Amino acid sequence: MAKLAATRNDLGENARLTSVGLLNAALVDLMDLTNAVRMAHWTVRGPHFAALHAQFGTFYEQLSETVDDVAERVVQLGGTPDGTTQLAASRTRLAPYSETTRDGLDHVAALTERYAALARTTRAAVDAAAEAGDADTADLLTGTSRMLDKALWMLEAHIS
Repeated sequence: MAKLAATRNDLGENARLTSVGLLNAALVDLMDLTNAVRMAHWTVRGPHFAALHAQFGTFYEQLSETVDDVAERVVQLGGTPDGTTQLAASRTRLAPYSETTRDGLDHVAALTERYAALARTTRAAVDAAAEAGDADTADLLTGTSRMLDKALWMLEAHIS
């Protein structure tokens, strides 16, 4: 079990340890999804290029901001973020993203699966953080869940 840095944060150590674990699990998945979205942004082709290229760029910006918020919450609780590319690659719970995908709707389908998977684990983390007594982490993860669900809705609109 990782040792937490000293802090005047008044959450109990067990709540902080639980939340740091939940946040780091979310962090590596968010970093992985961010990279998948960036890959889609760079490589998208086809008749929907302009719209998808712009949408993937927006998703990338949203995810990047969320990654920063999640990593900073880990530090606020006395933890160390699992923020390296190597840790993200070794710990992500998301399926690998193909580097050969080019068609816009193939990117949409692949990202839809990853957004849905991360939204599911994020909602579970919301409940776990709340049960641990960390309302602020639960709130941060709730906002993350809303962002993921909105992006999922936008992606699914292309394939429904």
